[in-house]
Amino acid sequence: MHRRSANERQPQHPPRHPLQHAPRHPPRHPLEQPDSPALTPPFNAPTARKLRIALGMGPEHVAYGMRSSYGLPYVTPDLVAAWEHGAIAPTSPELTALAGALWCSPDELIGAPRTLREHRMARGLAAEDVAHAVGLELSTYLRMEETDEWRGTDRQSAALADVLDLSMPDLITVTGREAKLTELLHSAVTTRWQAHVRPTAKLLSLDRRLLEDVLQEMHTDYQGRTAATLTWADGTAAADSGDSGRAYLDRIVDHFWSLIQRPTTY
Repeated sequence: MHRRSANERQPQHPPRHPLQHAPRHPPRHPLEQPDSPALTPPFNAPTARKLRIALGMGPEHVAYGMRSSYGLPYVTPDLVAAWEHGAIAPTSPELTALAGALWCSPDELIGAPRTLREHRMARGLAAEDVAHAVGLELSTYLRMEETDEWRGTDRQSAALADVLDLSMPDLITVTGREAKLTELLHSAVTTRWQAHVRPTAKLLSLDRRLLEDVLQEMHTDYQGRTAATLTWADGTAAADSGDSGRAYLDRIVDHFWSLIQRPTTY
């Protein structure tokens, strides 16, 4: 009986492009598979589109380059367009291939991290390394990433901020405290700000004196925006003040952090 050679038995694959290198940390846990659709880095869709247009390329050219040079046969012009419109985000291997097709580095296509997982991926860290640094079992840490629900202690939160180099606003966001902060700030500017200093200080572990100054300033600012009287018969001034107040509340967390982080004499 004729025996096939080893080369005949094994499927042949085209050589990998230099940018298609192995991940810095190979998957070490069943929940952390590289092909999982959830494992997508934060993607800067507008930048991807601008780079493509600057190169004089259409989505079909990008798709062809990713298929022919990076071994991703399923990439179509429609998929490239979906990435650019923010409908979906490319996975880590897809982002690396897209960067190669657009003649840029992957870092240029990574947007601002939003979730705990995105911050970790932006730092190029394996989940196992972060779990070890904060003192959690890997399965426990991965479950927190999956659910976007941080349940670590204050000490573990501080360790998380250190290992991922998180700013205070980022730490509040990834540990799930931004919704509570928004609620406190809304109440502080619309009612008595003094009553919200203590719970806000406890939530954020910030200096009480600084918080008092910031909350009082925000309260004064918001009340000034909504105190306009009817100076025109058609009520235009009242409508404008209402719009200004709503806009302020919509961005109240951004206003808060801009005041907290400005230079002080404390």
